[in-house]
Amino acid sequence: MEPVSVEFISEGACLRGRFFAAVGTAPATTLLLIPGWPGNTNDVLGLGALLADQGINVCMFNPRGLHQSEGISSPANTLQDIRVALQWLRQADVQRLFEVDTTRLVLGGHSYGGGMAMAYAARDSSIRRVISIAGNDHGEFAREFQRNAAFAERIRRMLWSTRRPEGPARFDVEEGLKEFIDYQDLYGLRENAANLADRSILLIGGWEDEEVTIDQFLLPLYRALKGAGAVKVTFLVYHTDHDFSNERRRLASDIAGWLLRN
Repeated sequence: MEPVSVEFISEGACLRGRFFAAVGTAPATTLLLIPGWPGNTNDVLGLGALLADQGINVCMFNPRGLHQSEGISSPANTLQDIRVALQWLRQADVQRLFEVDTTRLVLGGHSYGGGMAMAYAARDSSIRRVISIAGNDHGEFAREFQRNAAFAERIRRMLWSTRRPEGPARFDVEEGLKEFIDYQDLYGLRENAANLADRSILLIGGWEDEEVTIDQFLLPLYRALKGAGAVKVTFLVYHTDHDFSNERRRLASDIAGWLLRN
């Protein structure tokens, strides 16, 4: 089944994405999936199509300011956009159209999107299951940015390369970085371990990932969650890179299996 283009409004800006309807089951678990920076117009690591074939609805969208979505991107706007997307999925007409079971909503994301999904879940207790695929802990990101000049320069170059008109993102580079630095209590995941400890969490990483590394970002988060009393945390690691380029089918199969078990 072909994905359907979707759109909804967040604070006056039209957000656009795609809905991949589950094959063979209705109503199905629905995964709201946030792409990595700077967004994606088609899918997130191919998971929309792969998971739909395994009986899971996937809705992906670009937050404000990314690709075809209107407005200006910022960390705060992304959190607001996730809230609006969840509200949209819970609307009666959307439930009927896409056969969404609102008791089986799951939030997830990749890279930037994974970190923002976790940060959002820490503030919204209605989110009971969350998936972070090489998700950035933006608290640790902010600390590394402040202490490592070479890292800060590389991040600035990357962000400027994604800014319009050269790239697909509308945002203020320095203001976005400052927001992560000033609000580590909001965007930092280790800082929010206690707020996430009662959820079912799937953390996923790659040994060859040089962006969101296991040792600096993911393993410390796992240990913080366990230290905060989390008992429903699954941590999967593959021999792959940041984009899971050689493991996408296994990734989709493992996510589907986790969703069925949880």
